[in-house]
Amino acid sequence: MSEIASLMAQLAPKEGMNNTFLPGVNVFKGSQYGARGPMCYSQGVLFVGQGKKRLYLDNQTFDYDRQNALVMTVPLPVECETFASPEEPVLVMMVDINLVQLNHLVRVLDEHHKLPNDVNDSRQAGYFITPTTSDLDCSVIRLLQALQTPLEAKVMGEALVLEILYRLLDSPNAAPLFALSLSHTRLSRIEKALSFIHKNYSESIEVDGLASLVNMSPSAFHRCFKEVTASSPIQYLKKIRLTRAKELLQAQRLKVKEVATVVGYESSAQFSREFKRYFNQNPAECAKQFM
Repeated sequence: MSEIASLMAQLAPKEGMNNTFLPGVNVFKGSQYGARGPMCYSQGVLFVGQGKKRLYLDNQTFDYDRQNALVMTVPLPVECETFASPEEPVLVMMVDINLVQLNHLVRVLDEHHKLPNDVNDSRQAGYFITPTTSDLDCSVIRLLQALQTPLEAKVMGEALVLEILYRLLDSPNAAPLFALSLSHTRLSRIEKALSFIHKNYSESIEVDGLASLVNMSPSAFHRCFKEVTASSPIQYLKKIRLTRAKELLQAQRLKVKEVATVVGYESSAQFSREFKRYFNQNPAECAKQFM
């Protein structure tokens, strides 16, 4: 087991998500193979200490593993496959992107004329894979070491996350991360629309209203939204509603009709049809698994 995997294992005593002493940093452990299935990734950076994950997005396939980190500049519904076993569980550290830290770093890099040439490219996806370098590995190791105790996590954690963000901005694929920080880019506008969707997904949301919110024409907004998220605005909203519904069914003993209403569906029949199409099981079956 590598040093990074060993440190992650110490922070992940239980299956699933493990909180650390630093808010915004968690470690996931999975000891079983996970078949391809839908889930929603939040905005953040994912470092693999052991095992492998595979993403399926817009007819493309992306692997992230010990040699490649995944950066999600916006929250995205994806399909994911997990490669793990009891002998070699997958271990992943998830670090939220702190926009205050990111904006500070981008301002400093701009002052030193270090913005990438393609930062204003109109076609910026909301994710990228970046190779893990020795410098990035050293930063990750220092963060994992600090997370072993509440005192070091408190004293050094945020500074070490800042260091990791700097290493990522220095990587060759980092243009979408810069674009997230710069207010005039299309990616940053779409991120604003996505934030609105995540806060108001249970309400009636119109595409024209989202376009107006970010000062774009409906046609330009729709095109740019698809470039960033690999989904249309309506598809994205549907996936967020259904993902949230699954979380509610697993965590609370609510009736299917109640969950449908909470996530913004007027028709429970339509909700059940779309839920089964997306998750390959109906809502009642999903709820029974966690009773």
